[in-house]
Amino acid sequence: MTSISLRLPTYGLRGALVGALLVASLVLVSACAQRAEPAQGSDLPMTASGTPDLNGIWQALGNAHWDVEPHLARAALAMQPGPVVPVPAPEVLAFGAVGAVPSGQGVVVGGEIPYLPEALAKKVENQENWLTRDPEIKCYLPGVPRANYMQFPFQIFQSESKFFIAYEYAGAVRDIYLEDPGPPQVDSWMGQSVGRWEDGTFVVEVTGFTDQTWFDRAGNHHSAALKVTERYRMTSPDHLMYEATIEDPSTFSRPWTVRMPLYRNIDPDARLGQFKCVEFVEELMYGELRKNPIRGVEEGR
Repeated sequence: MTSISLRLPTYGLRGALVGALLVASLVLVSACAQRAEPAQGSDLPMTASGTPDLNGIWQALGNAHWDVEPHLARAALAMQPGPVVPVPAPEVLAFGAVGAVPSGQGVVVGGEIPYLPEALAKKVENQENWLTRDPEIKCYLPGVPRANYMQFPFQIFQSESKFFIAYEYAGAVRDIYLEDPGPPQVDSWMGQSVGRWEDGTFVVEVTGFTDQTWFDRAGNHHSAALKVTERYRMTSPDHLMYEATIEDPSTFSRPWTVRMPLYRNIDPDARLGQFKCVEFVEELMYGELRKNPIRGVEEGR
């Protein structure tokens, strides 16, 4: 059975028992999910060239966008000392349950990211400074693989000669080359993607990243040496099994993989919405430059 390690605070015997039961449940669910991968069937939609037809609007379910590792529910990502136990930081306190973190069984195969010691320390530091460091808060492009399991849908456009992905969040897009153009000319938020078909699985190698993107809201990070190998495998007409193998010897002791199903939106009227959030964060990023800043902007920095 897969071993999952969690670094959790101690809240007495009762809390320890509840935590142990939840962790055991997460292990069981994770193990069952990894076994339950249906084989490709003859009813899959196919293109004229004989490859699976992935066209459509897709979305991940679950809470991996909060934390790709297994985690329990907690009051907030950003905390401050309280009279008895820590409480949410001032910036998220008024959100109440909306600002709380839901539990998640995790999508990391094996349960835990194999950080090098210094990189793990940076991850902890990132989490402690989530409000000022998470690129999502400032509407920066999400990177890969994070873009595929955010709480927003994305749309695949596939033809015999092109493969393109459009994301609702921040208007992010990926033009996936089907012929290798050579090494990336510049580093970018979404990297350079080169795809190919292998026995019905669409494999995409992504390189040329900046070191600015995160894997989730929990501070999981990487360096500019990141290489991501994605696999899109259709398991039914409306389900994809998505895998992304992460390689970054500057940050991790070995390659590791995230795995999760993606679900097609079968609503005949489904359309990809727009969430071009740049203008939504202008006050957060530049409000302090006003001659008379709005109350609260300077206090939250």
